[in-house]
Amino acid sequence: MLRSALLYLSRANWAKSLITNIGPARRSAERFVAGETLPEAVEAARRLNGDGLEVALDHLGESVTDEQGAVQAAQDYLNLLDAIANNGVRATASLKLTQLGLDISEQLCLDNMRRILERAKEIGNHITIDMESSDYVDSTLRVFRALRQDFTNVGTVIQAYLLRSEEDMRALAAEGAFVRLCKGAYKEPPDRAFPKKAAVDANFVRLIELFLSEEARAAGAFLAIATHDEKIVDAAKVYIRAHNVPYDSFEFQMLYGIRPSLQAQLRDDGFTVRVYAGYGTEWYPFFMRRLAERPANVWFIASNFFRR
Repeated sequence: MLRSALLYLSRANWAKSLITNIGPARRSAERFVAGETLPEAVEAARRLNGDGLEVALDHLGESVTDEQGAVQAAQDYLNLLDAIANNGVRATASLKLTQLGLDISEQLCLDNMRRILERAKEIGNHITIDMESSDYVDSTLRVFRALRQDFTNVGTVIQAYLLRSEEDMRALAAEGAFVRLCKGAYKEPPDRAFPKKAAVDANFVRLIELFLSEEARAAGAFLAIATHDEKIVDAAKVYIRAHNVPYDSFEFQMLYGIRPSLQAQLRDDGFTVRVYAGYGTEWYPFFMRRLAERPANVWFIASNFFRR
């Protein structure tokens, strides 16, 4: 019930207006958000690099409904890529297609993405297309595949809680795609998503094994294992070691501010660990979905109300 309530609040404008103006809530968001400005995000990436961690920066935003806003979002990403290159930080970029105009026009979104990918290609960087709710899976994969015809420096995301994901992963593995696999953070109906955590977890492990198989690796597939769940991490490590999976065919990814000790442990074990760090003023929906993924984090917020 708490998860459902948090996902509802992530979409409610009245709640956004209320919570973003409450000091303790804003301070709590700092645990999960790498600042509101680009310089703050670059500095956060520099600190993470200093700890031996790679970074994926996300200029937070989604559901843009005007062309000017979508074009500006693309420019924000061009600025981000330039800042990464100019400051010498080890960071890729991650983005949402609705931020770049997917709800307005698929062609507008493609044009904006091509501008971003061209700049990323020039500086030797990589872009990952985030997955949004299940309503966007087909259009997101369609845009991704169109871009893959011209660019190799683009990846996408698959969510393990969706029933369709095994079929999608099989196709993407055969295509030699870059995929970030995560559990999923949207409220989905039972005809689209596994309703029970145990089923999601089992599917997550099954998809890891599918995408790290010898056949997938031979096709050039690369997997980013995005989870904070130690049981899934351990299952992945068992498969990797049992099948001698090369460490350069996958990486672990975790969210900024969540399980830093596990991040450090994996780094010390020789694995590549990339920290997904969102930044910007549009942090509210991202923040609420992070709470929904792990409702225990609500107690972290509550404790801030009693601090001076």
